[in-house]
Amino acid sequence: MHSYSDETRILLDSIFKKYHKPEFIHPDPLEYLNNYLKSEDMEIVALIASSFAIGRVQSILQVVEVILKVLKSPKKDLINLNRKDLELAFSGFKYRFYTDSGLIDFLIGIKKVISEFGSLHNCFLVGVKKTDRDSLASLSFFVSKLTAEIPSGQRVLPDPDKGSACKRLNLFLRWMVRKDDIDPGIWADIPKNILIIPLDTHMMQISQILGFTKRKAADMKTAIEITEALKQYDPVDPVRFDFSLTRLGIHPDLNYNELYFQELREID
Repeated sequence: MHSYSDETRILLDSIFKKYHKPEFIHPDPLEYLNNYLKSEDMEIVALIASSFAIGRVQSILQVVEVILKVLKSPKKDLINLNRKDLELAFSGFKYRFYTDSGLIDFLIGIKKVISEFGSLHNCFLVGVKKTDRDSLASLSFFVSKLTAEIPSGQRVLPDPDKGSACKRLNLFLRWMVRKDDIDPGIWADIPKNILIIPLDTHMMQISQILGFTKRKAADMKTAIEITEALKQYDPVDPVRFDFSLTRLGIHPDLNYNELYFQELREID
């Protein structure tokens, strides 16, 4: 278990102050959310953009654009388009290990949640209340509703109950719940302290360097352990450090190893 240190707090705050800024968003699928004014559309775009956030960032941006060209008015179009419409629109779609059938099942899952709950937000909020703000249980409830009628086989969304770190889902929740110059935070009634860090390779390496975890597996257990370590530095909003820390590995002009040692020299 990580032990709090003043040096780590100084380092986290310094990195946050330098890089938690809108000018460091690009390239990031998060930027697509700024194209929508209605929360009902923004949350759908956020789930799509985060769910396909795998691989090179330029490829991610391209595949999100392909999907959004069909769903120009996301909520309205999803409600009006049936499975056959989607099959015609996305025939031949392929991105990494996802095919047109996986994408269509994913979109139909969103459509059914909206039909049942009115919005993705309402669905997640029901899960939060049902589970008494249990982070993992809330996420599991949300995914179970989105995948309830998906045939066994290819799934775009991971299963939290099987131990996956659910990086893309936790990234989506960060976007939806946190509100500042980076995250739109349109789900104001969801507490920030139930969020789990979106664990990717960049966050994993940073967390090992900073002593937040000694585990090797990038799974849900590790994600929760890192989140608990970050709560020592911000118990109300522990995931606020995610964007600034991961810029160091994602942004083409930054290198987190060099910055880390530079910051340590400044502390000394």
